[in-house]
Amino acid sequence: MPVGDKEHHHTDRIGWLRAAVLGANDGILSTSSLVLGVAAAHATHRNLLVAGTAGLVAGAMSMAAGEYVSVHSQADTESADLKIERVELKTDNKGEHKELAAIYVGRGLDPALAKQVAQQLMAHDALGAHASDELGISKKLRPRPIQAALSSAGSFALGALMPLLVTAIAPVKGLIPLVSVFSLALLALLGGLAARAGGAGVMVGALRVTFWGGLAMAVTAAIGWLFGAVV
Repeated sequence: MPVGDKEHHHTDRIGWLRAAVLGANDGILSTSSLVLGVAAAHATHRNLLVAGTAGLVAGAMSMAAGEYVSVHSQADTESADLKIERVELKTDNKGEHKELAAIYVGRGLDPALAKQVAQQLMAHDALGAHASDELGISKKLRPRPIQAALSSAGSFALGALMPLLVTAIAPVKGLIPLVSVFSLALLALLGGLAARAGGAGVMVGALRVTFWGGLAMAVTAAIGWLFGAVV
């Protein structure tokens, strides 16, 4: 590999990829399932659109709030650990040198070399060395609550919009099969793309998402049909 060229790894995009895929998948699945459940209960076309739109807005806001709180909690935990590490570096610098050297010995370095590496790394960036090698905190993978919240909300809304558009243009009689097929196709495509971006098998990713998506739609439609039949 030529010097200066930057390697690209799948973990470089795991943060935004997870939030975006989760949001889009939930948007497609929850909205299509909601529409199918209400449609199976013999609701009017107008009611289907109202329910789908309400589901889109509520779901996007819920995804944003949930992702923000979750990622922010992770960020708070990492910040607390780094705060403790700063104190330890000030109060017991020699002990921190030994601790870092012991980590490198455990990874296979000779004790003398491990001590030298620890000294050089701590001279360059003591907190960064301990954050990475002791705490497992990476600058590249640091949690970003706002980014995660916006990514989740946006991807959810985009995903939810797809089955909602089909609902808007589809005839009432053919709405259930059209929304079902279209949504499952989208889920399969999304699962395959996510698997490819993450370095996994495309077919396995597509089948996995499609299976659980189809099951969720079937169960929701059955509940809607049951309540519609009772009424």
